[in-house]
Amino acid sequence: MAVLPIAKIGNPVLRQQAKPVDPASIGSRRIQEFLDDMFETMVHYEGIGLAAPQVAHSEQIIVMECEGKDGIPKTVLINPKIVFYSPSQSEMWEGCLSIDNMRGKVVRPSMIRVQAYDRQGVLQDFEANGLYAVCIQHEMDHLIGKLFIDRMADMSTLTQLEEFDAYWREESAPVI
Repeated sequence: MAVLPIAKIGNPVLRQQAKPVDPASIGSRRIQEFLDDMFETMVHYEGIGLAAPQVAHSEQIIVMECEGKDGIPKTVLINPKIVFYSPSQSEMWEGCLSIDNMRGKVVRPSMIRVQAYDRQGVLQDFEANGLYAVCIQHEMDHLIGKLFIDRMADMSTLTQLEEFDAYWREESAPVI
């Protein structure tokens, strides 16, 4: 496994539409090793989700995992589609490995239904709620060339991480 370099804001790959993965190639050594490298990279940089464009690969691949109270199960999403958005919304502080040391508030649907291929190439159809739903939407934005700052309704909440820790961490909105 290898830790891959993170593409930072300004890198054109972050603003491109990612290409779908041929489902027949999911079991290939290339895809399987890439998934391992993505997980390794995500853990190394202390992220909870990572999309392939963030490591300069324009493919529709996402990995996620976060242990703890509001945890996210170890997840692989290949060619994901959201087929239902709940009308109920939640506001969370979001950050991104591609935008160093920044946080901002984003409002997103609090429940979604997703269809995607898993690591074994099996088509999954499941619902995600809360942090899991928000993380999926955040990572899927990377597949269409969007960053969390594009979803912010109020740019006055954009804050450096040091100031976030000092002034905003205790606020009621959850943090991803």
